Amino acid sequence: MKNIRYVVLAAATALALAGCGDETNSGSSPTTPSVGSSTTPAPSTPTSAPSSSRTSSALPLTVTRTGGFAGFDDRVVLGADGFASVSRRGQDPVRCKVETGLFNTVIAAVEQVDWASVGSTKPTVEHPDDMIIAVSAGGGLARLENPKVKPMVTPVSKLLAEATSPKTCKPA
Repeated sequence: MKNIRYVVLAAATALALAGCGDETNSGSSPTTPSVGSSTTPAPSTPTSAPSSSRTSSALPLTVTRTGGFAGFDDRVVLGADGFASVSRRGQDPVRCKVETGLFNTVIAAVEQVDWASVGSTKPTVEHPDDMIIAVSAGGGLARLENPKVKPMVTPVSKLLAEATSPKTCKPA
């Protein structure tokens, strides 16, 4: 039984990292990201205005990924200016420009969520090696698998993949 759990966890982790979302409800309640040892870099002045005219009053969007058998501790804060502040365990924080198409997709998803109804309950580890991906915007906080934030699954997965990759997130 333990081996099956680890195979399922590995598959779920691979899906999250590949930008694919799981649209099933695992029965968890809304949760919030925990405060870890990582720090968010101080905001800096953007070098250029975002090339998108889209914004949302729910921004900034904060995405945290913690735990899992890989020991993740990532934090991405996406601002209305189209820049992301990215903190990862063991690395210096960076600030990078999010590709306009991805930024627009994230904004569209943020606008589809009723953040006031999401709640703000602290996330808890549900099983050994639980990887918690949590989103926070507009005063609401939830684990990504919460059905109330379903529109965020694919955009957040892609944002995490791109913002935490040195190939696509170059310091701005």
